[in-house]
Amino acid sequence: MLRIGLLSDTHGHLDDAIIAHLQSCDELWHAGDIGSLEVTDRLSAIKPVRAVHGNIDDAKARLVWPEDAVFTVEGVKVVITHIGGYPGHYTARVRQLLLNERPKLYICGHSHILKVMPDPKLSLLHMNPGAAGIHGFHHVRTLLRFTLDAGNIRDLEAVELGLRGR
Repeated sequence: MLRIGLLSDTHGHLDDAIIAHLQSCDELWHAGDIGSLEVTDRLSAIKPVRAVHGNIDDAKARLVWPEDAVFTVEGVKVVITHIGGYPGHYTARVRQLLLNERPKLYICGHSHILKVMPDPKLSLLHMNPGAAGIHGFHHVRTLLRFTLDAGNIRDLEAVELGLRGR
């Protein structure tokens, strides 16, 4: 059993509210637009981190974090990328990646819109944790927490971190 803290679009911002909500997690996953390696360094000091780079991340972040992460944990195959779309509206590149990899869980960021929805055509669950940072058009900062256990995804929580400007 593994408890996951999932965030995206921090754009260099990581405050105590975010950290407080991630303390109970076993691993921390970041779906891109990290903004600064200081963010993933600070997260790594708390728990193990898996991340991908996003479109605003610099060359240093792109050297450390891949464009796509594909792995299996607790019997759940996972694909994480930053820009990829959602069921019925995937980018061509990500649609092909999903067809090739056949994950049970697909995660992306970029939109700053928290969204969790099944894709019955590809037999997967799509998650976008929204944006945890203070830059962007979103009004409320968000992240997700969930549990992976013996091939199951359960105990999903959407966490509101407060208004973007605070």
